[in-house]
Amino acid sequence: MADSYHASVHTMLEESREAGESTAFDRMDDMGKRCTFCEQGIRCSLCSQGPCRITQKATRGVCGIDADGMAMRNFLLQNTMGTATYTYHATEVMKTLAQARPGGTYEIKDWSKLETLAGVTGVDLEPRDTLPKRVADAILAEMNRDHQSPSPLVEKMAPAPRLAKWKELGILPGGVFHESMYATSSCLTNVDGNYVSLALKGLRLGIATAYGAQIPLELAQDALFGTPTPHPIKVDLGIIDPEYVNIAVNGHEPMVGAALIKAAHEPAAQEKARAAGAKGLRIVGSIETGQELVQRFEVDDVFVGLTGNWLTEELAVATGGLDVFAADMNCTVPTLGATCAAHGTLLVPVSDLVGIDGAEAPVVFDAADAGAQAQQLIDMAVANFPRRTALGQTTPELRTGDAVAGFSTESILGALGGSLDPLLDVIKNGTLKGVCGLVSCTTLRDSDQDSHTVAIAKELIRNDVLVLAMGCGNAGLQVAGLETAEAKKYAGPGLTAVCELLGIPPVLSFGTCTDTGRIMLLVGAIADALGVDSSDLPVVATAPEYMEQKATIDAMAALAYGLYVHVNPVPFVTGAPNLVKLVTQDLPGVTGGKLAVETDAKEAVAGMLAWIEAKRQALGIGTAAAGS
Repeated sequence: MADSYHASVHTMLEESREAGESTAFDRMDDMGKRCTFCEQGIRCSLCSQGPCRITQKATRGVCGIDADGMAMRNFLLQNTMGTATYTYHATEVMKTLAQARPGGTYEIKDWSKLETLAGVTGVDLEPRDTLPKRVADAILAEMNRDHQSPSPLVEKMAPAPRLAKWKELGILPGGVFHESMYATSSCLTNVDGNYVSLALKGLRLGIATAYGAQIPLELAQDALFGTPTPHPIKVDLGIIDPEYVNIAVNGHEPMVGAALIKAAHEPAAQEKARAAGAKGLRIVGSIETGQELVQRFEVDDVFVGLTGNWLTEELAVATGGLDVFAADMNCTVPTLGATCAAHGTLLVPVSDLVGIDGAEAPVVFDAADAGAQAQQLIDMAVANFPRRTALGQTTPELRTGDAVAGFSTESILGALGGSLDPLLDVIKNGTLKGVCGLVSCTTLRDSDQDSHTVAIAKELIRNDVLVLAMGCGNAGLQVAGLETAEAKKYAGPGLTAVCELLGIPPVLSFGTCTDTGRIMLLVGAIADALGVDSSDLPVVATAPEYMEQKATIDAMAALAYGLYVHVNPVPFVTGAPNLVKLVTQDLPGVTGGKLAVETDAKEAVAGMLAWIEAKRQALGIGTAAAGS
């Protein structure tokens, strides 16, 4: 029976099961055995001649595509959805940036990030009062650049050795809108059936996504809400106090949440809540929207922290403590309307992407009207409080945990005294073996919620590998207590010494899945400091519990960057032997990267450590100090 690593989730899951309510955990159990053709990536229903399946007798689909082409085409089409969603997010951020002005709902908090974006797009810094809109317009124009015209966002921000490699391979992309169109068009029946060609297009799309959507949107969010700096936060389901009016912000975009945090700090808003019989008004972060907010905003008595990742959202509602569940663009499960109705919560879409049975009329985010929309959501929540509390639901006592969030590239440099040298020194002398970027979702495919992610992270830090965590996996590690100073007890002696020297946890909260682009900037900076290519570094990436389409395009970006990328569960490509050989054996000679598939945590980390050690030897920095 599907379960969770986290005790609070387990408690709420038992309550939901007793109440006969549907959750993702139970729906996973209901699925039973899956189609073996689908699991291998050798089933296709894209055209009316299908569904086609590759067998020993039928080695090609009706259109003529073979197993390798079919699996890679399926995978590339999956990636285009991830790219499109990141691009949507970036577009919404640029619309918000264009509305930034002093004293407004949104104003510039970090001008240096805005100036960085201006520099890569050729926008004049003066006049300053129109700079946000001019930068936003320039980024949108670059996103719409023709795919045959190389993007200056890539050419000006990517490391020179990578640029040379991408040009050599013909995968230097143009604008992300056109690259998405180019890749999707390639997946049409009878257009591109060659697995190598399709794989190169996937790598190209990964680069376009990182530099054309993820990096611009994160830099713009830094400009709007401040660049993350380390600070303590609260996590887990215990942050929900049913005696308050509670608005949960869920999804992947921080704009509505930021407007709500600002509005909820106004004395008038708190007074409205108290007049309705509540102790006050609180904003609760959920999944990546909450993650974006905890990276940048202090946790206090109004913004109370982060509940967890996407598998936690139904159980957060089931506590009976939420009045409004504001759902933006990503990761609101289709059954949540029924869960909300059962527990007196209003499900309010705040993005025109979201369509859920049983939801309230949407309040579609408009940056120009965000202040008024925040007030509307607050009024809905306050009016709902008496109705919710009248249901008389008793919420069990649930854990509240601690974590430290806000480890951006800038804050890491700050902890190092403004230079990468201290980090490079401890890597060179073997105190640290290397660095791992953990960019993951959470899934019930092969294990309980977050259990594989926690096992991978613990094994990495035990072996003196510093972990930078992003995505839903980041929330899993925060709730598990691995992003605190006390977690150094799980680390090897070298990493423990580094934690004590710098005052950091062994797992650093580096943000959300969109921070895949941000970590590329950090890895590129390390490579530049050492005078090598990114593929030469003792740096690896892992997605211990990847789940959806944004995760797969992140993997393509990391492989294009020349990194060793471990994934779990097993991707749907195993029925394509030549494709499997390309990504697991031949790719090091193409981009320098490698895909590793491993379901056992210790074996997965052993593979990462072997790669790290080989890179150390090649750099001439020798065998690392032994871990504990």
